[in-house]
Amino acid sequence: MRANITEYMDIFVHVVESGSFIRAAEQLQMHRPAVSKALQQLEEELGVKLLHRTTRKLSLTSEGEAFYQRAKVLLGEMADLMATYSSTQSVSGSLRLDFPLTLAHSMLIPALGEFRERYPDIEIILTSSDRRIDLIAEGIDCVVRLGELEDSSFIARRIGEVAMVTCAAPSYLTKYGAPQTLDDLAQHKAVNFFSDRSREVMTWKFIVNGEIIAKRVDSALRVDNSDIFLTSGLAGLGLIQGVDYALRPYIESGALVTVLPDYACAPKAVSVLYPDKRNLAPRVRVFIDWFSELFSR
Repeated sequence: MRANITEYMDIFVHVVESGSFIRAAEQLQMHRPAVSKALQQLEEELGVKLLHRTTRKLSLTSEGEAFYQRAKVLLGEMADLMATYSSTQSVSGSLRLDFPLTLAHSMLIPALGEFRERYPDIEIILTSSDRRIDLIAEGIDCVVRLGELEDSSFIARRIGEVAMVTCAAPSYLTKYGAPQTLDDLAQHKAVNFFSDRSREVMTWKFIVNGEIIAKRVDSALRVDNSDIFLTSGLAGLGLIQGVDYALRPYIESGALVTVLPDYACAPKAVSVLYPDKRNLAPRVRVFIDWFSELFSR
């Protein structure tokens, strides 16, 4: 394989992502004929057609789509390798993250500008969900999750805990009253969060005399999305137990009211998961370190 095949691959990726030979040439600061020539040589090297070219648009062949996906990964890994052993090269590349909606809204997004200032050459690709993620299949670099983790082949780094709080909207309390003891929960309804994998409702956990007491509150509504969970609680559909950090602004504004103040909620663990790689990509490593630092504040 020719020594400049990597350059051809990089040009090909730019053409695909820009959708144009002209735009790719501008991005790479090359002449358009040189870009066309590189793509022609790449196709000759591989012995397959990668692109359908018309006067109006470009489209990938099936071989081109498969080659693009592999080339994108390979170029990223090469950049990571060079950055790992280079003292002068800045940390760069695309960083794919998946966060719980609750932490994305309340913690990550407000502070992400700080990370961008520190590492301006890292592009963040953020998805937010509360479902179980297959890091390898979905191309995610790292995932942040709340609660106890299932057994996994991935590396899990526990970075701390978040406080939980039990509360309800004033409209719910006006209609049904507030529970005074844990036993009173049997007379109430909740907006409950359920696992997308097991479909099982999350238990509410309280600390009583140093022991953790788990309670299941009958559901008025079951949801698997943090935004819907919050909206349902604000609408007075039931009691809710959620992350204090995320719910505190609504409690302070009076949109939610704390209940069972004499019964402390058990905190939830916060962990970062990433693939089991001996040499973790620099962009992933610096993000994990930064988020751990942010969380410790």
